[in-house]
Amino acid sequence: MDPAPLEPVDESWERALVVVAHPDDVEFGAAAAVARWTGQGKDVTYCMVTSGEAGIDGLAPDECRTVREAEQIASAEIVGVHVVDFLGLADGVIEYGVPLRRAIAEVIRRHRPEIVITNNFRETWGGSAPNQPDHMAVGRASLEAAGDAGNRWIFPEQLVGGVEPWGGVRQVWAAGSPTSRHGVDTTATFGRGVESLKAHRAYIEGLGWENFDPAEMLEGMSRPTGSRLGVTHAAPFEVFSLSWGD
Repeated sequence: MDPAPLEPVDESWERALVVVAHPDDVEFGAAAAVARWTGQGKDVTYCMVTSGEAGIDGLAPDECRTVREAEQIASAEIVGVHVVDFLGLADGVIEYGVPLRRAIAEVIRRHRPEIVITNNFRETWGGSAPNQPDHMAVGRASLEAAGDAGNRWIFPEQLVGGVEPWGGVRQVWAAGSPTSRHGVDTTATFGRGVESLKAHRAYIEGLGWENFDPAEMLEGMSRPTGSRLGVTHAAPFEVFSLSWGD
């Protein structure tokens, strides 16, 4: 049976916050969509919960942190994102729970997005391919923190220095979810998505992937998704609504 067609996401918004576990998480699939939105004049901010410091076997964490933060900042610039927050939680051992929700709610309250974008937090990427624990913890916490941010009695200690509750998050989008029912046309910005992934050079080299071709890898995901949306390239999203009636 052919996969079900995808519905375009609602792009009638101005501000989005992308919350993911590691540098490179956005670039493995969703960066081309970000380039589309910044090209439309939308404001997109990145939040990295960790700095990916445990991601390169040949580099000690302190050195790796510096390298990966620099690569993420450069990668973000390629797709028009000029603000990247790093929360500094420990890579590889993120635990879902109240402290994680608290950290993400604080970022949401500061940036006041209409859309929060995170990564797939289902147990797999589809089929038998397991997801990574950090992705699952951060994605689930991002969904819940989007609601927490609007309640002044949850994490009230954050409401100082002009910070106010923010209940303006309309939807949370999980990129790459195997249960995605929505998509974004990335045909015009596919190349910028590829370049943003290439910016993670040290990380890719550290993985030891011989003959890795970022364009080929991303195309292998974007073309099947595009066919479901009726375009050449697309990125899939699972959409969660925080607004009544949506």
